[in-house]
Amino acid sequence: MMRRRLMMTGGASLLALSLAHGAAAAEAAGEASVAEVVVTGIRASLQQSLETKRTAVAIVDSVTAEDVGKFPSTNVAEAITMIPGVTVDRQFGQGEKVSILGTDPALNRTLLNGQTVASADWFILDAPGRTFNYGLLAPQIVGRVDVYKSPEARIDEGSIGGTVIVNTRQPLDLKSPTIAAQFGYLYNDRSKKGDLQGSGMLSWKNKSETFGAAFSVSKATDQLRRDGLESYGTIAASQWAGANADNPVDSRNFGCTGACATTLSANLDARSPNAFGTSFFEQERDRTTYTTALQYKPNDRLELGFNWLKIKATYDNTNQSMYAFQGNTWNSLGALTGLTVDDGVVTSASFRNALSVFDVQYREAEMNSDTYDFRGKWTGDTWDLSGAAGISKADGGTKRQVFLEFLNWGDYTVDISGAPGKPGSLTYASDTQGNPGSFVTDPGWSGNLVSKPTHDEEKYAQADFGYDLNDVIKRVQVGYKFRRHETSQSYAGISINGVSAPASLFSPSTAPGNYLKGFDGVNDQMRDRFRINGDAMVQYVESGAWLPSGGQLPTPSIFAAAEFTSGNWAIQEDINAAYAQADIDAGKLRGNVGVRIVRTDVDSAGYVCNPGAACNGEADWTWQTTKKHYTNVLPSVNLVYSVRDDLLLRFAAAQVIARPNYADMTNYFWLSDSILNGGGGNPDLDPYKSSNFDVSVEWYFQPQAILAAEFFYKDISNYILQQTAPEQYFNQSQHVVTTYQISRPHNAGSASVKGVSLAYQQNYAHGLGLLTNYTYADGQGQDGAPLPYNSKHQVNISPFYEQGPISLRATYSWRSKYFTGIDRGDAMFVRAISTVDASATYKFTNQVALTLAGMNLTDSEYYAYANTTALPRGVYKTGRKFLATINLTF
Repeated sequence: MMRRRLMMTGGASLLALSLAHGAAAAEAAGEASVAEVVVTGIRASLQQSLETKRTAVAIVDSVTAEDVGKFPSTNVAEAITMIPGVTVDRQFGQGEKVSILGTDPALNRTLLNGQTVASADWFILDAPGRTFNYGLLAPQIVGRVDVYKSPEARIDEGSIGGTVIVNTRQPLDLKSPTIAAQFGYLYNDRSKKGDLQGSGMLSWKNKSETFGAAFSVSKATDQLRRDGLESYGTIAASQWAGANADNPVDSRNFGCTGACATTLSANLDARSPNAFGTSFFEQERDRTTYTTALQYKPNDRLELGFNWLKIKATYDNTNQSMYAFQGNTWNSLGALTGLTVDDGVVTSASFRNALSVFDVQYREAEMNSDTYDFRGKWTGDTWDLSGAAGISKADGGTKRQVFLEFLNWGDYTVDISGAPGKPGSLTYASDTQGNPGSFVTDPGWSGNLVSKPTHDEEKYAQADFGYDLNDVIKRVQVGYKFRRHETSQSYAGISINGVSAPASLFSPSTAPGNYLKGFDGVNDQMRDRFRINGDAMVQYVESGAWLPSGGQLPTPSIFAAAEFTSGNWAIQEDINAAYAQADIDAGKLRGNVGVRIVRTDVDSAGYVCNPGAACNGEADWTWQTTKKHYTNVLPSVNLVYSVRDDLLLRFAAAQVIARPNYADMTNYFWLSDSILNGGGGNPDLDPYKSSNFDVSVEWYFQPQAILAAEFFYKDISNYILQQTAPEQYFNQSQHVVTTYQISRPHNAGSASVKGVSLAYQQNYAHGLGLLTNYTYADGQGQDGAPLPYNSKHQVNISPFYEQGPISLRATYSWRSKYFTGIDRGDAMFVRAISTVDASATYKFTNQVALTLAGMNLTDSEYYAYANTTALPRGVYKTGRKFLATINLTF
């Protein structure tokens, strides 16, 4: 807290000094003309970003590439975190999901050159939604990223927080020929692995500049390793006293007698980790991106264009978790021998002959995307007509998962009393937990083999007509757009039963020497745990070696388990939108007013279990389609008033919507048989609605400098949150119908987000400069409930130096804690997190430069917790990354 106060106090002092300095500079500027200075590199990109912001009518912030093929980050999402109010979630070490002005990533839209880009998630636990995975986007293809914090009627609806428009470079805007290439080497100090990276771009246009073509290809590989401590849900202490009707614990409480029984009976509502242990996650991320851009402009009247983007990405990964399952209903609830409780949390618990589990999931995941965009424009004397049509489609998800679960019983103690500083320790009475031969699959249910592919596709066509006027209303524009979005998920597999295989069969080895480095409080038993060879496990399962003599591997089926069946669904969403917008210019006052009218028709289809059925066979299920439609009228206004040439006041107001996540609109549900909980969808959801208001002040007190404040308020209705309620389903493990606690999305009422963003940017003498901002976003749902991904505080500080051939830049980012959703009945949060990145570039010539970059230099800890920091849920470190790159531009 003291560190943050010092940082904010220093920031306030800096802003005050800038006001004084800027006032003197403005006075001097009025007395003498300033000679034009040509800038390049970091300064050039910041100058272009400021110019975009200054001339825009809406409230817009931008990040511009420093040179052709050289975006200021290896990840586009992390680059735009320097924009005030933009934050990212780094669950797997790099920014993938973007939040704007304190809103859920699903409430923001990302467009490529103004159009949707289809994408798919690689992680098997992720369901298709409306978030865009920025890890798929090669930064080398980006020229500029604009973040619209206030909408315009001409821009696609569907965002409450903001709309991110990624603009690629076009050949007629580049010199001819332009040849750019990058060759690099990326190293991760946790995985201790490195890989070559590369990209190239060629752009050409004819002498008359009527036709141009640009082509690019990039290849990036990242070998990620994530070490962590994990807890799978929480339980009430009353579970150890037989509170669950499906709980076999008898009144004697087995070993929980004396002081144990006294403490337990006095703290039945205390919460404890359901399971706790270590995680070892490895992944190779390999992405190849191809682009083509064609432009034809035979005269000043006609312009035609074509853009193609292809992404081929693989995300193969293996996760190996080893944990004490102290909350297991049938194997551990009666094994409690002692516990301590502090402030409603079971801080330590000991067990005799209780269950431990070694879970191994080997996954092959991919994402392949193709986007084709055609556009044309005809410009008359006072009017113009433009059109666009295209298709974007993506296939991805988990092609194959092989999962085996190995069990063992022993005496152990789980201690989380040091959390959050020391997240927890797991201590065993004997060394059998380090012996791979002591962990054996359960012959009843040993694991599964599944596939979970997804498909995402959007077709669109639009027409826009504009007419120029010579009055206060400078231009009137109308348009129509049709979009058909189709998203589907398939889920099939087999259960692996009757196997009694020890983990020692699969080439076990000890975890690397730096495993759990940086985690305080862990012991040697946790660090020295074993792992197995994933390929050996897959070969064993797929060869059928586990089957009885003469047995054949079953054919994967969507009806092999209720979770598989309900995981098959499809959404078709047709959107018809028409808009009218008028641009205003009345001297010092300019802006636009408009309205967008949108009709949405949704068909949500999926399998539904027949009433009273056990949900364990094809005859128990029916494919059902639910239809829903709604119409929204969305007015908007953006006004800019020039107090002086260097001082702008902005006001924006709009009605906006955001549609529910695709998976949330389905009948899909999943179950966890061992702890009797799960989650699902709701096809009757309404869209979020919001009244947005923004006011900003921008002072451009000297060239390439700004001091700005933006105040925002979002009044949201129909807010969607998870709610948990009991539902009964057939338990595949116990072969009986049991009661599960199922979390489903519901329109939970109203919500609001209000706050302020402060931004400061300035170049100093001797090549020094600073870019910094602070955002306060107070988001609250019904009855003060937290809103997903809303950090109340966010700070970015980025000093830079650029003089002669040398460019240096560092970026510090910090965000306060944030809520991520409800999981298994718990409110999930992520603790405050900070990151530090730095880069240094030396230009040998105007064509050749070397860049050295370090990312996540502090090896930041991602700390997720349930309800309170004393209950860690997932604590992870992914290591530092170092990248050396040779940049060539001709």
